[in-house]
Amino acid sequence: MSKKLIKSGIIVSAMTLISRVLGLIRDVIIANVLGASASADVFFFANKIPNFFRRLFAEGAFAQAFVPVLSEYHTLDEENGLSVKEGETRKLIAQVSGTLGVIITLVTLFGMIASPVFVALFGPGWFLEWLNGGSGSEKFDLASTLLKITFPYLWFVSITALSGAILNTYGRFAVSAFTPVLLNVGVIACAIYLAPFMADPAFAIAWGVFLGGFLQFAFQLPFLYRAGALVKPKWAWSAPGVTKIRKLILPALFGVSVTQINLLLDTIIASMLITGSISWLYYADRLLEFPLGLFGIGIATVILPSLSKLHTKKDNREFSETVDWGLRIVSLFGWPALAGLMVLAQPIIMILFMRGEFDQLQVLQVSYALYAYLAGLLSFMFIKVLAPAYYSRQDTKTPVKIAIKAMVANMAFNIMLAPYFGYVGLAIATTLSATLNAMMLYHGLKAANVFQLSKKTWWFIARLIFSAIVMALVVYYLSPVFEFWLSLSFIEQVVKLIICITAGMLSYFVCLLLLGIRISDIKISQNNSH
Repeated sequence: MSKKLIKSGIIVSAMTLISRVLGLIRDVIIANVLGASASADVFFFANKIPNFFRRLFAEGAFAQAFVPVLSEYHTLDEENGLSVKEGETRKLIAQVSGTLGVIITLVTLFGMIASPVFVALFGPGWFLEWLNGGSGSEKFDLASTLLKITFPYLWFVSITALSGAILNTYGRFAVSAFTPVLLNVGVIACAIYLAPFMADPAFAIAWGVFLGGFLQFAFQLPFLYRAGALVKPKWAWSAPGVTKIRKLILPALFGVSVTQINLLLDTIIASMLITGSISWLYYADRLLEFPLGLFGIGIATVILPSLSKLHTKKDNREFSETVDWGLRIVSLFGWPALAGLMVLAQPIIMILFMRGEFDQLQVLQVSYALYAYLAGLLSFMFIKVLAPAYYSRQDTKTPVKIAIKAMVANMAFNIMLAPYFGYVGLAIATTLSATLNAMMLYHGLKAANVFQLSKKTWWFIARLIFSAIVMALVVYYLSPVFEFWLSLSFIEQVVKLIICITAGMLSYFVCLLLLGIRISDIKISQNNSH
């Protein structure tokens, strides 16, 4: 199991790396075209709403409810010796795709028609400006129009998420891990080739989101066909499998997507702050998403189907060991990512974004938000591993209670911190609520005797933290002050950054070796003592 999970994790992380690199290139191009202007704020806002629903319905609650049920059907078909075309799994796929297809079509059409309503709900600051004829009223009009273009992305990506969940259950992780690359291709292509012909380049980038969604949807169809899972959709609201998923999905809407809800709450408050606040939070979040997506989401993607199968087989010992392994892996890469980004935040932001409309002031503003988000990086990663431990057991009630508490805490933190720290206060509040969420998820599993961190993992994480601190000190010593970075040419900046990152990585792994950490420490232990 350990070798299979590690192999799958490497495949997903490698494909995710390609996607994240292209995502950074996409953000560099957007920063060059839009900077942190009013148009940038509006585009990021219009893009965030369908993405919020995507993570809520598609990659979030739906996937966490669908994968355990699909794994259960698939495991039973395998035990009964039935092929894909003979078993109940294929029938479940037809029923779920038909039911989801109808619902998501109605939601998408409603979102496009009622786009001004969504803008008023999620951007009340702009709506009030528009209502009172203020100077910011054009943001409301532009956001309403852009949302009509970006909202169909929800339909494309929801069906794509369904396809990806099916392929992951069949062990074909590479396809769904590569798919996000195509969104970046669509946005980059439109930003380069369409933006010069548009009065407002934000429209071109919005059409890029639409194109990217379509490419993702079309890409997975041939792979579904080869797997024997491309079926004729069928509406089946009351079918047993669909009913089971429905019961799991409602509470999961909060449980798995609390971070996204918190980020959306940040957007609502940020719409009332100074121009640039939404953009600064966006760019900071994108840099946070790089290590989070590469390691946290990569491990979560492969761990959920595995945990679901272990739960179906009633293998409690290996279930616990697999969760323990997941936390070790995300810690192994999460701590150095945290240390490195903390020290090199400003030069990284400078090298990636500081050109065109994006100036030195924007670099500093984004770095402040990034520092706040980074404090919660490990919490975000742990949530990606701990939440599947609940959903794989088809327990959605416990995480929803935890999520609601974390969301209420986030709102309280927002109210306390935003008046004093502005947009940075919103980032701090998100970090605090994510940390609270991760702690409660862990204590819930521990209280239910489902999982407890092994002594081996506690000691492993302690050595990782020490090594990350050593790494941070090395990088800090090698990295010049911000003003010196500014005086370097672009090539000199890149070379200096590569030297700092390489030295940091070498110091981290050398320190791990000196502290006795070996390859065997990242394998699933066969004698996991708690």
